[in-house]
Amino acid sequence: MKRGFDLVLSFIVLICAAIPMLCVALLVKSTSRGPALYWSTRVGRDNEVFQMPKFRSMKVDTPAVATHLLQDPKSMLTPIGDFLRKSSLDELPQVWCVLKGDMSFVGPRPALFNQDDLIALRTEKGVHVLPVGLTGWAQVNGRDELPIPAKVELDMEYLRRHSFWFDIYILWLTFIKVVRREGVSH
Repeated sequence: MKRGFDLVLSFIVLICAAIPMLCVALLVKSTSRGPALYWSTRVGRDNEVFQMPKFRSMKVDTPAVATHLLQDPKSMLTPIGDFLRKSSLDELPQVWCVLKGDMSFVGPRPALFNQDDLIALRTEKGVHVLPVGLTGWAQVNGRDELPIPAKVELDMEYLRRHSFWFDIYILWLTFIKVVRREGVSH
C-alpha cells in the first residue's frame, strides 16, 4: 500500500509541480554558476547508497558535509539558496527518487554517505530497514535542530508506529512546518 501511495502521489506532484520546478531550475542557473541540480550521495533503506537530487542552494565548491559542519554556511549559499531552503523548494527533485523507489514520501531522512555516526546508530537500532523519506517523524519534530541521537529516537518511534494513517499525519504536519518555515537551518 505504501509503495502504491508513493507512486500515485509522486505522479501527481510531478505533474502539478512541473512548471514551478522549471522556474526554480532557471532561477538557480541564472543566479549562480553550475548546474541547477546537485546530486547528493545518500544512504537509504538497508544502507544502500543512491544519488538524491536537490535544487542547488549552495555554491559549487561547497564541501559535501552536513550543513551544520560548515564553518560559515551562509557564505556558501547561492543568491537564492536561503529562499530555496526556507521554502523547501530545493527538495522537490527528490520526488524523482520516490518514483524510482529509492525513497518514500515518509520515512527517516536519508543520511549523507559520510554521516557514519548517524548510519551506525540507525543500523544498531534497526531503523535502517525502513525506506528513507522526503519527510519523517524526526523532520516534523525538530528537523535540522535535532542532535543525531534525538533523530534516531524519533526514527525508532516511527518504526514502531508506522502505518498509512501515521504517514498521512506526518505529511500534514510537514505541510504546516513548510508553510511556517519552521526548523530549517541554513
